[in-house]
Amino acid sequence: MQIRTKDDYVKSLKEQGHTVYYNGERVQDITTHPAFIPHINAASKTYEMALAPEFEDLATAVSHLTGERINRFTHIHQTVEDLIKKVQLLRAIAHETGSCFQRCVGWDALNATYMTTYDIDEKFGTSYHTRFTEYLKMIQSTNKMVVGGMTDTKGDRSKPPHQQADPDLFTHVVERREDGIIISGNKAHQTGAANSHEILIMPTQLMREADKDYALCCAVPLSSPGVLQIFGRQTNDERKFGGRTDAGNPDFGLVGGETLIVFDNVFVPWERVFMCGEHEFSGLLVERFATLHRQNYGGCKGGVSDIIIGATALAAEMQGSAGASHVKDKLAEMMHLTETIYSGSISCSAMGRKTPSGAFYPDPLLANCTKQNVTRHIYEIARLAHDVAGGILATMPFENDLKSKEIGKYVEKYLAGVPGVSTENRIRILRLIENMTGGTALVESMHGAGSPQTQKVMYGRLSKLDMKKKMAKKLAGIEDEPSQV
Repeated sequence: MQIRTKDDYVKSLKEQGHTVYYNGERVQDITTHPAFIPHINAASKTYEMALAPEFEDLATAVSHLTGERINRFTHIHQTVEDLIKKVQLLRAIAHETGSCFQRCVGWDALNATYMTTYDIDEKFGTSYHTRFTEYLKMIQSTNKMVVGGMTDTKGDRSKPPHQQADPDLFTHVVERREDGIIISGNKAHQTGAANSHEILIMPTQLMREADKDYALCCAVPLSSPGVLQIFGRQTNDERKFGGRTDAGNPDFGLVGGETLIVFDNVFVPWERVFMCGEHEFSGLLVERFATLHRQNYGGCKGGVSDIIIGATALAAEMQGSAGASHVKDKLAEMMHLTETIYSGSISCSAMGRKTPSGAFYPDPLLANCTKQNVTRHIYEIARLAHDVAGGILATMPFENDLKSKEIGKYVEKYLAGVPGVSTENRIRILRLIENMTGGTALVESMHGAGSPQTQKVMYGRLSKLDMKKKMAKKLAGIEDEPSQV
């Protein structure tokens, strides 16, 4: 089945039969469960916009493998222009959803795996790249949604995988058979996994010889026996079950609906295995995935920030403070920060280069700078939104209070803003700001695509500090002194 429309996508999820738990209970049909519907709606935009003529150039591409037009979320970047269109697309979809639309992680995993399997085959004479290319053709033709399985829970982080008390704290190979492998373990914080079709598992860190069983890359249908998902709680997630006003962003929800995925002795046939013990390439795969994913953040977070700026401006208008100079100044600062993170994504894309596989790859130093800026600027954008909106953001009554026959009149009266603006509409805008700048959204901006320290580690590796010291010495007229050793 080729998934083209939202209806196709929802039908494919309904028929999938994968195992998902919410609040301790198995969900029989995620397409009708209020906890999942907003996330499904957000992901659906990646299908709907590919069918819209005005977005065709951004949301679709021509496959370099088949020559067919495909959804861009299944495309391998072939040019610098592809890298730039990726960022532009993410901002455009964020304008439609105001939330995470979830397919970026799998897209980045496809690209990172494509590049790295080529390199593994060049060194070891394996056939991983051929296998992966066939898998990719299937994903492109069916337009299935893939989640990129990078993060393991890691247990005691002072110890490598093979020294953990429980080996399943990292996903690993349990058994190698003639027809495939058996794997066990987990992947955590998996954005969009509950409403995805496949997971592309990757190693979570550089692996050494002793951890070669953890140097694993493979593709697993999420409906496979032994795979189950546990949906994570989100800030104010109960509001999905209530009225639309309290929800804030009722149609598209909050962030991406992350799950903990458990692999309990799951069989994977060899044709779906793309790294199995080649620990020398585990770090490269991680680095490539991380760079591709960090490239995204100025696009999607720039788009989300555009919505926050608009909502903040409306909140100021509704309460009569829009004309104040300090409000105008804060809105200008929010715009500056938004365009700063967006320009980072565009710059790392524009400075991208071709890899030996033929796929294009963003500049890794600039991609890491982009994500580091997001970890800071999104918090400042949220802080300024809170500043302008005021304390009411944290103390608004329930939607049912507004609708109450007994007390609704008081909520209507005392939460009124400027004449001509309904109290309900004011509350709706404030709830949208609350939804988009709350705890879960900010934590994802901090830790998604790697925590801030991981970007600083990459600075040390990529910033050519020795070269910079040599340039400084040259201008200062300092000759290298003889070694005292």
